[in-house]
Amino acid sequence: MSRGIGLLFILGFVFLIKGADMLVEGASSLAKKCGISDMVIGLTIVAFGTSAPELVVNLTSSLQGATGITIGNVLGSNIANILLILGAAAVITPITVQKKFLSREVVICLAATLVFAIFINDARIDGAATSRVSRSEGIILILLLLFFVYYLFATAKRENTDTESTIAIFPLRKSLLWIGLGLVGLLFGGERIVNGAVAIATSFGLSERLIGLTIIAVGTSLPELATSILAAYRKNADIALGNVIGSNVFNILFILGVSAVIAPIPALPGTNNDLILLIVATLLIFIFGATRGARKGQIGRVAGSAMLLLYVVAMVSRFFLP
Repeated sequence: MSRGIGLLFILGFVFLIKGADMLVEGASSLAKKCGISDMVIGLTIVAFGTSAPELVVNLTSSLQGATGITIGNVLGSNIANILLILGAAAVITPITVQKKFLSREVVICLAATLVFAIFINDARIDGAATSRVSRSEGIILILLLLFFVYYLFATAKRENTDTESTIAIFPLRKSLLWIGLGLVGLLFGGERIVNGAVAIATSFGLSERLIGLTIIAVGTSLPELATSILAAYRKNADIALGNVIGSNVFNILFILGVSAVIAPIPALPGTNNDLILLIVATLLIFIFGATRGARKGQIGRVAGSAMLLLYVVAMVSRFFLP
């Protein structure tokens, strides 16, 4: 692999992350100027923006036929969101897991993962010729996301409280400029990352799925990691839990759904192992959240350290095992 490809790969992440940030700022400002409430902006534009890096990488890889990156990126990102990001945030400040959040959002996140696991194991379940997520199943995933978004709106309306708006309002030209530059950054960065990942995989004899599961997944999760670490330092680590679960549901239902509509996603060697790890990681939130003793349903520092250790061991093992 040439040094130039490596530099373009790194540069791709810079453009991707900055592009997502500019797109969210510009679109949020424009929406605010149009009289849209903070609640709606938060549930749509901001939620989309945090997963925009994963979405662009997956769309690019699907169009190029790099399905290994498609599935590796999302599963790797979701695993990193729980074990790496929540683990790191919990080490800084223990994260409280509310009962109602545990019985609603976490259940939905686990259900979304199980639905995808069923879809990608067609051959084992119903005797299909090949195991893959078909276009029709991709549409089902997208429809499930629409139900989830409706649920978020209904819940937010019931629990909405008046808070001071923190959304910056720019002049119209600046808002449009930010949106345009953000989209350019996302598209340019996404293409550089996918091309670089394919080159890295070819040069070192690694699978595209493995590159997506590790390097790309961590890179596209950097915005969530930075936000969660900052929230933990400000003693608001509980915010990280909602962001992570929401992002994981969006990644499974929308990003993999759209990716499957573009190009069916085949089951690859090791995919089920990745799904098992993701399901176990999600169940850990149940285990810690359901422990209502002295810890009062917390992901504490010891638990956070264990999650970080599990993430490191799991990712390192992927280079030696399927």
